[in-house]
Amino acid sequence: MPDNPPPVQPAQPVRPVPLAPVILSDEPGSFPYSVLAERHPAIVRQVRESFPYGPEQHEALDALLASCTKGVIEPLPADAHDMGRWSAWGMDAYTGRSWFDVPWLWSESHFYRRLLDAVGYFGPGPWQGIDPFRPSKLAELDARETDEELAALDELTGRPVEEQATALLHGSLWGNRADLGFRLSDAEAEDRAAVPGLVADDSDTLWTLLGGTGTGVLCLIADNAGRELIPDLLLIAHLLAHGRIERAVLQVKPYPYYVSDATTADVVDAVRRLTRASGEAAAYGHRLWAAMADGRLTVRAHPFSCAPLPYADMPDDLRDELASADLTIMKGDLNYRRLVGDRRWPPTTPFAEVTAHFPGPVAALRTLKSEVITGLDADTEAALVAAEGQRWRTGGTHALIQVRS
Repeated sequence: MPDNPPPVQPAQPVRPVPLAPVILSDEPGSFPYSVLAERHPAIVRQVRESFPYGPEQHEALDALLASCTKGVIEPLPADAHDMGRWSAWGMDAYTGRSWFDVPWLWSESHFYRRLLDAVGYFGPGPWQGIDPFRPSKLAELDARETDEELAALDELTGRPVEEQATALLHGSLWGNRADLGFRLSDAEAEDRAAVPGLVADDSDTLWTLLGGTGTGVLCLIADNAGRELIPDLLLIAHLLAHGRIERAVLQVKPYPYYVSDATTADVVDAVRRLTRASGEAAAYGHRLWAAMADGRLTVRAHPFSCAPLPYADMPDDLRDELASADLTIMKGDLNYRRLVGDRRWPPTTPFAEVTAHFPGPVAALRTLKSEVITGLDADTEAALVAAEGQRWRTGGTHALIQVRS
């Protein structure tokens, strides 16, 4: 041992990842621009045709369409129940500006809030509490494709448990392609074959966090209802039945949002759909029903689920709840954008760095349907760009499983 050992160097502070520019919608021809200019008008038309709304709702829908495509953001009505919340979420700063000139995440989210106003969802009146997207959600549950997917559970049941778990995880991942809002602007997305393999796959780490002690808590922050929510519920049921977790918390939206985002009513519809099925699907449904009854599966609907903000800005009560989970799974594209920040990150930006704000272990299960992406290695990015240009980011044919433990 030397007489004069070198001094111990102090640990270097962790440098936060530099922030990338926030995504706006002001560039004609860009994907965010097309969402505001094309998808939102299509959604207004769909809603108009879904119910026999009266003149008041039709006039309000016309006004919303004109505002979001050619006008400016207007303040919420003075008596809006959530006026204070939206003021805190940035409405005061953005009022009077074009929808295209504010952060894309904010303008998209605010569109759905105003759509509910237009159809009288928040009342008072006869349309109070009527989900304008419910017909589309129910059609998803009753579709032939849903029957085929549920029938496949009978064959899966005879496979080894670990193989079942992997299949159900991938079912939950790729079920995100059933997003109704996405299909409105890309009708052929579901017909294209999924590319084998994922652009990122941390599933081994995910299974390590769901270690099988039977004492852990999983929080799953849901995305869409219908044919995506059912695979999410099947995965939860499997994890409970095989001792991977002791309890699951399913976070849904407190009111209809982004066309097909899941609410508590959608959870009930999905579980009922399973219990009415035949074979193994019905068994899953009854196990889920029992788990909800005895508290092993609980449903939450925090107001921040509909905030136009990233999860880095979540309130303390939600932060505390998520911190108590052994793992939080973020489902879908919107939750991914909110998890990492809706910014123009270089694709090789480390996922762990942009999710360092999250209060516990977190996993993202996402089919790629917007431009935001992090955590890729340089070779993967180069291969994707060489093969598809930038289409791989938004086409719904690629997916990822990313984990920060």
